[in-house]
Amino acid sequence: MRITKIETFTVGNPWKNWLFSRVHTDEGIHGTGEGTLNYFAKTVEAAVHELAPLIIGMDPFQVEIISQKLLRDVYSDGAQIHNSALAAIEFACWDIIGKATNQPVYNLWGGRCHQKLRAYANGWYRGERKPEMFAKKAKLVAGRGYTALKFDPFGSAWRMVSRADFDLAIDIISAVRDTVGVNVDLLIEGHCRFNVATAVQFAEAIARFRPAWFEEPVHHANIGAMVEVARRSPVPIATGESLSNKQQFAELLSHNVVSILQPEPLSLGGLFAARKIADMVDAHYGVIAPHSAQGPVCSAGCVQLNASIPNFFLHEIFDEFNEPWEAEIVTNPVKVVDGYIEIPDRPGLGIDLNIEEIKRHPYQHGNHLPLFQAGWETRKPRG
Repeated sequence: MRITKIETFTVGNPWKNWLFSRVHTDEGIHGTGEGTLNYFAKTVEAAVHELAPLIIGMDPFQVEIISQKLLRDVYSDGAQIHNSALAAIEFACWDIIGKATNQPVYNLWGGRCHQKLRAYANGWYRGERKPEMFAKKAKLVAGRGYTALKFDPFGSAWRMVSRADFDLAIDIISAVRDTVGVNVDLLIEGHCRFNVATAVQFAEAIARFRPAWFEEPVHHANIGAMVEVARRSPVPIATGESLSNKQQFAELLSHNVVSILQPEPLSLGGLFAARKIADMVDAHYGVIAPHSAQGPVCSAGCVQLNASIPNFFLHEIFDEFNEPWEAEIVTNPVKVVDGYIEIPDRPGLGIDLNIEEIKRHPYQHGNHLPLFQAGWETRKPRG
């Protein structure tokens, strides 16, 4: 079997343009992939097509060699942009392999470790930054059966915050906890907003709400700062979505203070790279909650990934809180029932692209979340 062609498709999701791919082979089997990266859909798309000639004619079963050819052999390190382009191809190769062998991808990595996957809701808090808004939306989400909710209560904060803004963030968390009760896990999203001192202040203030984690309170690139916060925080720290190679994870894990890791398969160059990270984390007694805030192909890929991971913790779900037409973009989209995802047994990733529906939602410049501008929680596109 040989790769003959790679196609790409952009989709104008209002808060983040999605990039999908289709890798074709000479045996008529095609695979589906994704390379979405916030604000860089067109850039990653260009990178996919620039890299494609290097692997035309190669066997899609040779995933490791393809990855080395597109990363090591290129030599230049394009980090998340580079890796997202590789992921668009790598996802599709696994889809092809699964279809050719009539197996779901997780069976190619040792088999299924779980009967179903516990999901957490994200992207549900679209609206004004007020405690009553968060509480109202949280009640609806918990009513669907979700037992874990993630949210960013910090507005447009950066580095330090005023006392009023600090208190408002705490009031929002308190309102959500009071609404959903003690049996629903709260996952507090920091979006790399703070310096160490402010992050520790927040960690100490939110500890009474017993959150399952405080995510990326400081910037991911400063591993020393993340480690310092983790050592001083009474709340577990989660991070990893923006790390782009295993060396970064190895450095972070060497400190033995962060035990909830969130590898993003697209930022790492694909599913198999993320699977390797899961083993590294397992060696340090940690758990995995892969970042999955992209499009529906990445969601389906993360189901395959999580199904095969013994130290899986939670599966991120944006899908239910995106545009209503998202479910039409792919066949067999990931679905959550009573807070859990049933693991499919369809070959490959278990999905395919609906090209006609994709054409109805073209790329739009400005489709992104301006996380450091007031009112970003409304998830309205900005120019």
